[in-house]
Amino acid sequence: MNIETQLIHAGNTTDAATGSVNVPIYQTSTYAQVSLTENNGYLYARADNPTRHALERLIAELEEGHKGFAFASGLAAINSVLALFGQGDTILTSDNLYGGTYRMFHQVYSRFGLNVNVVDTTDIEAVRAAFEVSNSIRAIYIESPSNPLLDVSDIEAIAKIAHQHDALLIVDNTFMSPYLQKPLNLGADIVLHSATKYLSGHSDLLAGLVVTKSEALSEQIAFLQNSLGGILSPNDSFLLIRGIKTLAVRLDRTLVNTQLFLDYLRQSKQVKQLYHPTLPSHPNHGIFLKQTKGNIGLISFELTSDVNIDQFLSGLSIITLAVSLGGVESLICNPASTTHAVYPEEERNRIGLANHLLRISIGIEYGEDLVEDFDQALQQAIIK
Repeated sequence: MNIETQLIHAGNTTDAATGSVNVPIYQTSTYAQVSLTENNGYLYARADNPTRHALERLIAELEEGHKGFAFASGLAAINSVLALFGQGDTILTSDNLYGGTYRMFHQVYSRFGLNVNVVDTTDIEAVRAAFEVSNSIRAIYIESPSNPLLDVSDIEAIAKIAHQHDALLIVDNTFMSPYLQKPLNLGADIVLHSATKYLSGHSDLLAGLVVTKSEALSEQIAFLQNSLGGILSPNDSFLLIRGIKTLAVRLDRTLVNTQLFLDYLRQSKQVKQLYHPTLPSHPNHGIFLKQTKGNIGLISFELTSDVNIDQFLSGLSIITLAVSLGGVESLICNPASTTHAVYPEEERNRIGLANHLLRISIGIEYGEDLVEDFDQALQQAIIK
């Protein structure tokens, strides 16, 4: 079955009791037991909810994994995955991660004795060398493409290195979704999503998803999900299922608009640096094409010094200045002052995250309107 069909029909989301083509919102905290020793498969909503379970079956099938788990936010999902590890364990991470993930590693879990080693995971030899100097690495955590510089790591190659050393590979697949990339099929052990983004697609909920590759990992994440309690609500589970149904048509339109926007930006004299892995000049271009469907709806860029950035941003009328991404509307943000403000400035400088870098999430508006909106704001902001 093609994924376009799976998005709508996977996960058995039809209600068996009534025939409803949409799974109902089971808005309950507890369930009546048949007897002291028997129930109908549900006991308490933190551990079990039919609406959430329908979503979890859906994402597991889409990612071709063993089991899925739904959480109240992307960070809640990451929290439960990091809770797999303990004091003295080392996690190898990319040097370019979402700021909230960076904060969790370096300001939360480091206090509990979890060691974090940062490496450029686009450099396979650097990943291999990290294992030569440490025998406590239990996992590698990557975003591919990364936020916001869109660096691409070779998932298959990193998975092989990790498994040679009995370590896990954890991949944040938020930027791609299972429609464009399937890390488990490339060797990853755990896939994460901030489902707030492309999977929801409408900027109307917070959610996180985890998909595991093996039964053993599924049992551990299920225990942590119930123990830590950061579950997704029934209502948001329902909305997320609804959002996922249109993922293919939304992304297809987004990617057409992205190409149109890229063509414009490549020709603009006011764009001094452009980050997008479909560009032949991108250092990881070949790897990106090898492990994905070949495109992504995000673009990062820097404007020339003769552009007043504040005036440019305030001059946009269709594209919205806001954090987040993956919605039907186009959004633009400055990562250094928002999503990555937690990074020390010297660290941002080290990884090449410029203070004036902008990241745009392309939506499904009429593409020419987006280009015209961007261009008129840019022209007005050029310093004469």
